[in-house]
Amino acid sequence: MIASPNYISSEEYLQMEEKSSIKHEYIDGYIYAMAGASDPHVTIAGNLFALVRNHVRGSGCRVYIADMKARIESLNRYYYPDVMVTCDSRDQATPVYKRFPCLIVEVLSDSTEAFDRGDKFADYQTIESLKEYVLINTKRQRVECFRLNDDGFWVLQTYTSEEKPFRLNSINFEATITELYEDVVFE
Repeated sequence: MIASPNYISSEEYLQMEEKSSIKHEYIDGYIYAMAGASDPHVTIAGNLFALVRNHVRGSGCRVYIADMKARIESLNRYYYPDVMVTCDSRDQATPVYKRFPCLIVEVLSDSTEAFDRGDKFADYQTIESLKEYVLINTKRQRVECFRLNDDGFWVLQTYTSEEKPFRLNSINFEATITELYEDVVFE
């Protein structure tokens, strides 16, 4: 990500992003251009989207992939999660971003992994509706699921086995690692 030297308001960002040929994330007045993704990254995100979309169909929940922004109002941020699910009807009022996701998934890449694990995760934790944050590895079959427990702590559960399913409690979803990584060729 490369920062723009000029501060802009969130309203200016949304107007600019509507016309932009590339995506930018917005962090408190500064925009950051997003790099393209690798084949494994896009394949994993697409597989998860397809699996989750079929699961939530007819439930009132909506699943979004790559091009929908997550809005973190308290921190003045807009991010583009790889996959995001919202089951909150208030999100129907905002067609270009969502404020009340219950699930956010980031597919890791070399250029974003540290940010996805660090500051971005800390930012996402301020979203009151968020129940799960998932990181998916593109170098080997590994899913890291952070869940908010009843005591307010984020607890990690890691899935690596091809035979055992991984679970997303926030949407009562289960699939196998094999389904998630279908057609992925590791570099």
